[in-house]
Amino acid sequence: MSTEMYQTPMEVAVYQLRNFSISFFSSLLGGDVVSVKLDNSASGASVVAIDNKIEQAMDLVKNHLMYAVREEVEILKEQIRELVEKNSQLERENTLLKTLASPEQLEKFQSRLSPEEPAPESPQVPEAPDGSAV
Repeated sequence: MSTEMYQTPMEVAVYQLRNFSISFFSSLLGGDVVSVKLDNSASGASVVAIDNKIEQAMDLVKNHLMYAVREEVEILKEQIRELVEKNSQLERENTLLKTLASPEQLEKFQSRLSPEEPAPESPQVPEAPDGSAV
C-alpha cells in the first residue's frame, strides 16, 4: 500500500504507525519483544490487538511524561519561592540603605543610574570651594 492514496497527514501517520515495528512498545509494556508489521492482509483481530498494544504504550508514555512535567513544575515552583524570598530581602535591604544614605549620596547614586532622567528633588546644599558642604 502506498502512502500517496492517503489524503491527510494524519492518515499517513496512522498508516506509518501501523506498519512500524512494535518491539519498542512491547518492551515498554514489559512483555516479550515482538516484531510485527501489519500489511493489508492482516486480520481484523490482530489489528485490534496491535492497536490496543499501541494505545497501552502511548498511555504509558503519556503517564511518564506527565510525571516528568509535574516533577519539573515542582522544581520551578520552589525556584520561584526562593526568588520571591530573595527579592523581598533585597527590597528590604534597599529600603534600609536608602533611609541610611544622605541626600547627597542618593543624588549621586541616582545620577549614576539614569543620567538622562532628572534626579529627584532634594534640598540643594551649597558647596564650599574646597568641595565640602557649607
